[in-house]
Amino acid sequence: MNLQTNVLYYGDNLDILRHHIPDECVDLIYLDPPFNSNRSYNVLFRERSGDASDAQLDAFEDTWQWGLQAEQAYSEVVTGTHGNTGDLLRAMRQFLGQNDVVAYLTMMAQRMLELHRILKPNGSIYLHCDSTASHYLKLLMDSVFGPRNYRNEIIWKRTSGHSDSRQGSRHYGRITDTILFYVKGEENTWNVQYTPYDEDYVARDYRRVDESGRRYRIDNLQGPGGAAKGNPYYEVMGVSRHWRYSKERMDELIREGRVVQTRPGAVPQYKRYLDEMPGVPIQNLWADLPLLNNRSREALGYPTQKPLALLERIIGVSSNPGDVVLDPFCGCGTAVHAAEKLGRQWIGIDITHLAINVMRRRMQDAFPGIDIEVIGEPKDLSGARDLAAQDKYQFQWWALDRIDAQPVAGKKKGMDRGIDGVLPYFAGPKEDYRRALVSVKGGEQIGPAMIRDLKGVLEREGEHIGIFLTLRAPTQEMRTEAATAGFWHSDFWDRSYPRIQILTVEDVLNGKRPDIPAKQRAYAEAPLEHERGEQRGLTL
Repeated sequence: MNLQTNVLYYGDNLDILRHHIPDECVDLIYLDPPFNSNRSYNVLFRERSGDASDAQLDAFEDTWQWGLQAEQAYSEVVTGTHGNTGDLLRAMRQFLGQNDVVAYLTMMAQRMLELHRILKPNGSIYLHCDSTASHYLKLLMDSVFGPRNYRNEIIWKRTSGHSDSRQGSRHYGRITDTILFYVKGEENTWNVQYTPYDEDYVARDYRRVDESGRRYRIDNLQGPGGAAKGNPYYEVMGVSRHWRYSKERMDELIREGRVVQTRPGAVPQYKRYLDEMPGVPIQNLWADLPLLNNRSREALGYPTQKPLALLERIIGVSSNPGDVVLDPFCGCGTAVHAAEKLGRQWIGIDITHLAINVMRRRMQDAFPGIDIEVIGEPKDLSGARDLAAQDKYQFQWWALDRIDAQPVAGKKKGMDRGIDGVLPYFAGPKEDYRRALVSVKGGEQIGPAMIRDLKGVLEREGEHIGIFLTLRAPTQEMRTEAATAGFWHSDFWDRSYPRIQILTVEDVLNGKRPDIPAKQRAYAEAPLEHERGEQRGLTL
């Protein structure tokens, strides 16, 4: 099994970890697994007879519920060779019951065991979670990585203070997340990073300013332990003491202006300049990072997006340039973005085409010229048919991305109102931006009635153009029905466009696109990092 890096994988990360990632080949793992962080804590602790809870993304709505898949996963762990983890899951199931939380922990146990397998002996892992399940996840990580390899519980301030009391809440404001930091062995990669000194500390300790305007403090030059520690004894500026440095080194410091005597007869001291100090080593409370909100330049509208500075800190501390960074729950790709920016190799995995589509565009925006390979997504018509048979929603999201359209709804029935996606375009100064409405059909039978339905949606929404994107070839009756919708004429663009356009997936794979005026981006644009030549995945 060879490791391919600088690639995205579409699919279940458990399968990908087992079949594509060799033993001990990854230097750093960051994971932010989806969980029900915005729901009531108590809602999660209910039996299967209760109402299902939503996960952060539609694709996970079945993954974290107790059912056959969770039962199989539980059996695999408790009957396997990982005794501590199996014992822990038995105890949790007995204590918490058969519910979504235990299903979640069971699925996480499978993945955590694989992540331990692929991590190098000097590697680190950071698990991002919140207070809903962080205590259970810490026990789980103890069972897999060992309590001795726990390093920190990092508290990250993710949002500014707010009050939920108007909505009837009776708890303190929840403004932090937890990041659990573990290592695989004692000699883990560690690059100390620093934060600036507090202003009050600078004003108090670096209150002196030299003739060039540089702030400094004075520090002790005397040798600790005196002669017993081998410190030399000699006279400096009329004062005899045991000193830290040899006479030659002390004379050099005096010539450099680094030794100061605050008054005649006082013990000489060392001048320590503020601009030469690195700052305060990073502690486990991270309240200094920029907050991510809708006004942030890097915000992509992805519900669980993390700020780039957070991942840059983690990657900078626990990996070196050229190291391999893996994110098995990639989401919108902040970890792979930060890894690319900092010169690391990376691997991103996600189970939804929504996330894959956002990541691909983000990386191409931030690093123009980068070549993003997605392993596991359809490359031809046969692959598209397979995806449609497996999951019609994943097929729908993949197909929409092929024509640069944005999905408008998740998996809840009736939420789309007959619209699967939209393609924004500029209709002219009088109409500004309009939407081409997209209907996607996978493996189901298609016919003229679906074209009539799309015509009705156009009328209802007051839009000009509809796109019928189908896996199956359309019938002649469907083409005739589409033609009866006629054309929309744009005075601004001085041309006419078919109101109903039928595209097949085969057409799209061969490069055909909807006939619409100047297309606008359907996704938010990520900030440019730097120009980048074509990059291929690396094989180790």
